[in-house]
Amino acid sequence: MGKSVNKVILLGNVGQVPEVKTNNGKPRASLSLATNERFKVGEKWEDRTEWHRVVFFGRLAEIVRDYVSKGSKLYIEGRLRTYKWEDDSQQTRYATNIIAEDITLLDGRDARQAQPPDEIVDEDIPF
Repeated sequence: MGKSVNKVILLGNVGQVPEVKTNNGKPRASLSLATNERFKVGEKWEDRTEWHRVVFFGRLAEIVRDYVSKGSKLYIEGRLRTYKWEDDSQQTRYATNIIAEDITLLDGRDARQAQPPDEIVDEDIPF
């Protein structure tokens, strides 16, 4: 079989407070990420929002826990994974998640701070 690629790149905004859990002592975080598409219909512009479920493991989950909140702007690279299960009525259900492999926080340090720092350090001085 030849080479194949499973690569996802997303740039969007977090739609809810990330959910962080621990499985066997290892952190796992998940969140919904909104991406927007703008297109023209006749003379009018329309926006379409697509929602993506993104899952983070290990150190990436810790970064999400500590620095990401609702509204945060993120750049994410990862891969698709589809899960299959049967619900209570024995119907087959599917869900596709993005398993994050890399994350870049795009809000900047000031936007991620929930409150001002206790002390001023050299990095806080603008000159």
